[in-house]
Amino acid sequence: MSWRDLDEGDIRVRPSRKGSRPRTKERPAHADAVVAMVIGVDRGRYTCLIPQGVLGKKEPERVVTAMKARDIGRTRVVVGDDVALVGDLAGGPDALARIVRIEERRSVLRRTADDTDPYERIIVANADQLVIVTALADPEPRPRMVDRCLVAAYDADLEPLLALTKADLVDPADFLANYTPLEVQHVVTSWKDGDFSGLDDLRARLSGKVSVLVGHSGVGKSTLVNGLVPGALRATGIVNDTTGRGRHTSTNAVALRLRAADGSDDGWVIDTPGIRSFGLAHIDVDHIIDHFPDLAEGTDNCPRGCTHDEEECALDAWVADGHAGPAGASRLESLRRLLGSRSTTEEH
Repeated sequence: MSWRDLDEGDIRVRPSRKGSRPRTKERPAHADAVVAMVIGVDRGRYTCLIPQGVLGKKEPERVVTAMKARDIGRTRVVVGDDVALVGDLAGGPDALARIVRIEERRSVLRRTADDTDPYERIIVANADQLVIVTALADPEPRPRMVDRCLVAAYDADLEPLLALTKADLVDPADFLANYTPLEVQHVVTSWKDGDFSGLDDLRARLSGKVSVLVGHSGVGKSTLVNGLVPGALRATGIVNDTTGRGRHTSTNAVALRLRAADGSDDGWVIDTPGIRSFGLAHIDVDHIIDHFPDLAEGTDNCPRGCTHDEEECALDAWVADGHAGPAGASRLESLRRLLGSRSTTEEH
């Protein structure tokens, strides 16, 4: 056909670049999604555990690898999260499911890089207990860091537990005296001549709970985990003789199941990488005071914006009048120490 024979009816109409069907903003409900627990995170891949019976009455629990779907956006998924999965749930080496929803979190443990950083970093979700692991020697204990971890536990509504290691080197009495007014539970452990003292006591306090272990590198977190969970094979390291600090051996958080003596499930322990700083920029001071009910009521007469460590603070008179009981003075001193930890260096 010659071009002279063409007219407007021969013009080719191209489809719209936006498509012939209008897009909808409604997202699928994923009503058939399966809920699983995130037990490991590694470079954008999430190891998830589907409980026994979820995929069928006779189906055992299953470990699957997943990635975030676009529905999640930039929301961070962390160890301990309960997530909704769709896609390939076979659990094989080539299977990859999608995380389409994060279920409501029961608790969130957060920290910031320092006390001026407004960006919060979520460490774990849905934990019940924060186990603050510190060595009594080699490396030397850092009370400021312990105080900061206690503040973070109170803010996240987690039950704090002090786990003191290397008690064969130093008597723990002097260190524990600092925390007696706070009524913080503690466990003392030691390793000497192949005998792991205190491990059974620690296991009993972790029973039936989701516990997250936090502490400096070299304090013995991974050693405790290897003792609690045979076969965990968490890497352990040594303390640098020059700096007095440990080298990072755990590079990512991981949740490991605890077993009772009869082999039944008995809770979870979450091992985290060693930390060198624990910023508290996100902490609300009033939330900390709420965990001191014997003192909280005494703040009603404090001036506006009171830091509770100044001459006008009403807590001094409250304690002096006996409202906080016989241990009121030491409790107030401990409260002020914790509040002060938010604005002082944690290196000591």
